[in-house]
Amino acid sequence: MSGKKSNRQIENERIAELAEQIHTESPDKGYRRIRDDLERYHDTKISDKRALRICRSRDIKSTIKYANNGCTRNAANPQCLADNILNRDFHADKPNEKWLTDVTEFKWYEMKNGEWIKHKVYLSAILDLYDRRIVSYIIRNSNDNPLVYDTFDAAVASNPDAHPLFHSDRGFQYTNRVFHAKLEKAGMTQSMSRVAHCIDNGPMEGFWGILKRERYYGRKFTDREALVEMIENYICYYNTKRLQRNLGILTPMEKHEQFYLAA
Repeated sequence: MSGKKSNRQIENERIAELAEQIHTESPDKGYRRIRDDLERYHDTKISDKRALRICRSRDIKSTIKYANNGCTRNAANPQCLADNILNRDFHADKPNEKWLTDVTEFKWYEMKNGEWIKHKVYLSAILDLYDRRIVSYIIRNSNDNPLVYDTFDAAVASNPDAHPLFHSDRGFQYTNRVFHAKLEKAGMTQSMSRVAHCIDNGPMEGFWGILKRERYYGRKFTDREALVEMIENYICYYNTKRLQRNLGILTPMEKHEQFYLAA
């Protein structure tokens, strides 16, 4: 029997090297996302089963998925409440039909007098349900009203003709009269999750989980600038490079642009 490798074996080794490269750059990627990247970015089209076999041969596995402990909050003294009009209908037929929003926190640490001092930054973002793109985001040191207001204002400025259903939890920023007035002025209908029902804002919570699992969990940031840079770079990557199967193996911006090309 000849010791010469078959063309199939040679091709599998080439694909395995590419898979190693993809996984080294993004350890969060499992065999399905590696297969999608191979097709899109390396002109190599294979089946899921073949990708799984090749990844197993190199012991390539996705990083552990961490649970997202965030959940719907209830403002202590809500001024304006809204029904759950979205009602877990996470399908949208076009861009800017349904927007979701939320705030999440990140920690970084500073060494002072021999002790690690914990600091926080807060990320406020708006997600479009049609293409799952991040419409706008703001990163600040305080979880306050201006954080949410400025995120909303940025989304409106970049989408002046948008009048989506606007869904959030019942946090104090979203139940504020000032925010409600902003929604009315922009011609948007307000929708709110029920208390203690995280799934009512599922895709937004899901985005937090993706971001933190892929770039945050398992790391200890020791300066604010590095943490902020990570968040900014990831959102750019997510919108323009991260392929999603539920979008037809497209990035959010590709899905967004495809709608207008077909219109």
